[in-house]
Amino acid sequence: MRSLGRRNIGDGLHNFLGGLSIAGVFLLDRRLGIAAWLAAAAHEVPQELGDFGVLVHGGWKKRTALLFNLMSRLTFPVGGLVAYVASLQLDVRWLVPLAAGNFLYIGASDLVPEVNKAHSLKANLLHFVVFAAGLGLLFAIAVVGGH
Repeated sequence: MRSLGRRNIGDGLHNFLGGLSIAGVFLLDRRLGIAAWLAAAAHEVPQELGDFGVLVHGGWKKRTALLFNLMSRLTFPVGGLVAYVASLQLDVRWLVPLAAGNFLYIGASDLVPEVNKAHSLKANLLHFVVFAAGLGLLFAIAVVGGH
């Protein structure tokens, strides 16, 4: 039960950093902020549902698990508010690489281990092709955007 509480604190910190980084992206470019927020939501919604299930399966009452999960989720807008207030006095452009690193972390910690479970050549080839297509898309966006 104690390790589940630590997991919830870690999730709260993860959400706070996500709020900081997404707000930083919004402060620089609204369209890019929307894209980053959608990417974060695509990760966070299933993760939070899974966290709730882990807490309940770990012996927590549903009401308690929901309360702790909600408290953890509320750190996301707190991080966003901190980034906004900080932007009034400081340059917050460094939050954009933080957001990028956050998404790289998600890919490396959540997605890559699942890819490594595939044992067939066909599955491995498909994963490589999709990965290469993603890199190609990033490169094309950078070229078209002139960066």
